Amino acid sequence: MINYIKEEYVDSVNVKELEEKTIQYLLQELDPHSYYIPAKDLQSMNEPIEGEFEGIGIEFRIINDTVVVINPIGGGPSEKVGIMPGDRIVSVNDSIIAGTGITNRDIMNLLRGKKGTEVKVGIKRNGSDEILSFNIVRDKIPINSIEAAYMIDDETGYIKLSRFSRTSHEEFVNAAEKLLEQGMKKLIFDLTGNGGGLLEAAVDIADEFLPDKTLIVYTEGKARPRRSYYATSKGILEDIPVAVLIDEGSASASEIVAGAIQDNDRGIIIGRRSFGKGLVQEPSTWPDGSAIRLTIARYYTPTGRSIQRPYDKGVEKYHEDYYNRLNNGELITPDSIHFPDSLKYTTPKGKTVYGGGGIMPDIFVPIDTAHRTFYLSDLIYKGVIRQYAFDKIDKNRREWISKYPNIQVFKNNYLISDKELKEFIKYAENKGVK
Repeated sequence: MINYIKEEYVDSVNVKELEEKTIQYLLQELDPHSYYIPAKDLQSMNEPIEGEFEGIGIEFRIINDTVVVINPIGGGPSEKVGIMPGDRIVSVNDSIIAGTGITNRDIMNLLRGKKGTEVKVGIKRNGSDEILSFNIVRDKIPINSIEAAYMIDDETGYIKLSRFSRTSHEEFVNAAEKLLEQGMKKLIFDLTGNGGGLLEAAVDIADEFLPDKTLIVYTEGKARPRRSYYATSKGILEDIPVAVLIDEGSASASEIVAGAIQDNDRGIIIGRRSFGKGLVQEPSTWPDGSAIRLTIARYYTPTGRSIQRPYDKGVEKYHEDYYNRLNNGELITPDSIHFPDSLKYTTPKGKTVYGGGGIMPDIFVPIDTAHRTFYLSDLIYKGVIRQYAFDKIDKNRREWISKYPNIQVFKNNYLISDKELKEFIKYAENKGVK
């Protein structure tokens, strides 16, 4: 068919692009989570799962058509040579990049590369007219899964996990051990917005909470017989009460952990019904470097609930689910959610839990409706809050660092004044937000 189109179509055809679009369309007709990855995108798609990438180790943003270093990653190549927050990258390997309409992808292609290779960057630093030159040797840069881990009070620890990668279990254990050393007697485990990742990472983390031989999850598909995953030897958190936070952005591996905790009566789940992604994808790489993630099984919680929500109305309707939940009131009140008896399951201790897609929390917390105002949404969408904060600090960076030497000091002492609030409102107006 494609050869026929190539030979006979009225205009010339990009055969590779046509093939890729055809494959993607075919997979989307199967289910919402089977997908095709072009060869050029495979590495960047795999990096968050692998928990690392190779590059110079900076967090950056493009502000006013200039690449600005937000933060050099601690211990990374850029920090070691002296790159600082607020530095402007104006050239890479002697080629000017400032003011050229460069994109995030362009920057990543320029700065990332094999470990041990070198890249030369030209830096414009605040307070100096000189262009500083740095030769940076690329290295492996960790993509951390733990966003935060600290003690809320003398007894309660808090851990926020953003993804389930190959390094997540080790990161989680290290964070938990530090909190235990600080006297943690109970834990809040935050999985809100965590879109998932590796099954193995979810199983290993759930294992830390559950006693030996406890069922965590099982998978099953037409060509894949049932495979059950059980807790093994004693986990470091088996005796620690836990509350797991979830929301409509918690998916896949997050739902495996939440489902295992809930179905085994191990802790309480707090928040809103999770995303409902319970399809298992198997990766397959092709000779041209592209890959397919094909759904080969479904996840089931220990009580037998399927995590996957229905997708029989098509991919487009499936991805509109969040807005449907918002419009029908599900994110505001649990009273709008009704389950037939066929979707009710019972835990070993007699608690009723619900199937039908996603994990329904034990304690419901409504969505913050402040984020639904047009004004705030516009501020967030246009990045005005972030840019205002950056501009304000960038003008007097030394003064700010002197006054607030670390994030804890800033958090405990900074309060926005009425003058600053008026200044921000004016700033936002100049950026087109009123």
